[in-house]
Amino acid sequence: MPPQSPEDLTAALPSTAREIEEFVDAAGWDQPTQVFALVPTRRLLAAEPGLADQLDPDAALTPIAQEALPAEDLAEALSRIEWPEQVCGCALVQEIVVLPPEAEAELPGDAAAARQAAAAHPQRREARLVAAVLRDGGETCVMRLRASVDGDGTGGEVIQDPSLAPNLLTALHATFAE
Repeated sequence: MPPQSPEDLTAALPSTAREIEEFVDAAGWDQPTQVFALVPTRRLLAAEPGLADQLDPDAALTPIAQEALPAEDLAEALSRIEWPEQVCGCALVQEIVVLPPEAEAELPGDAAAARQAAAAHPQRREARLVAAVLRDGGETCVMRLRASVDGDGTGGEVIQDPSLAPNLLTALHATFAE
């Protein structure tokens, strides 16, 4: 079986990000920030043939959950990550607060004060964000909005757009810098 091409891996990244979001979603909300290593499935099966009955051999990428990251300083935690050669990408899942653009514009400049104001804002929406990157440059983001607690039937919507978290994508790419 030939190795997967970078194009195959890039094409598989959006569906892998959705798969990760669905996996985390199965555990419910209020989960810690999680990181997943992304390994080419063929490479993983060649190294660990005993996993054949647990993995989809047609999947280009297999996500492998890592230890949860500390919530205090995500940038610091990401700066300490170094991936071995076998890992071709990574994904980070975190719960965030989303505000309408006009509310975001009113937030204070201080990051801690902005987080506090966003968490208390009446128009806030909770969401789960998955940002995923490949060592060779591919990237994507998936976000699930949490169903609103007032029972108006909205929420649970899933949005996929690589522009959702540009700074986080940059930080994830930096975990592959040599």
